[in-house]
Amino acid sequence: MGTVKKIVDQKSNIIFSVRSTDPVESALKIMRDFRVRAILVIDDQQLKGIVSQGDCAIKVLLPRNDPSVVAVSSIMTANPLTVTLSNSLEECMAIMVHKHIRHLPVVENSQVVGVISVGDLVKHIIELQGNQIKFLEAYIKGHGG
Repeated sequence: MGTVKKIVDQKSNIIFSVRSTDPVESALKIMRDFRVRAILVIDDQQLKGIVSQGDCAIKVLLPRNDPSVVAVSSIMTANPLTVTLSNSLEECMAIMVHKHIRHLPVVENSQVVGVISVGDLVKHIIELQGNQIKFLEAYIKGHGG
């Protein structure tokens, strides 16, 4: 099916992130403005965590805490699971399914190079299936089908 590199190469090089000391409101604004559901928490070029819309809603908004005051560090998932460019997409799917997560930071040489989401994996699978269908249609037509 391929490796993480294939998906990362197809995406933009923009990595959406906040610092651990930033207010949750900053994370929410980035998510809203760029239509992403999770962003990384990076301090001094080091991955510290990940924060999702769900984290913000459940840990800040539902308890009626002020997102302009609550620090990202208090709600983020610290030391998130990561993958490398050489990990297979099957490995990523297995991690996401077994750990019930939707986003995996991609790290190479201690530097974040991207994020792979469950949506990226689904899109890739759909593209593969479309290509297989086209191949089979061409095969059938070429053999008197």
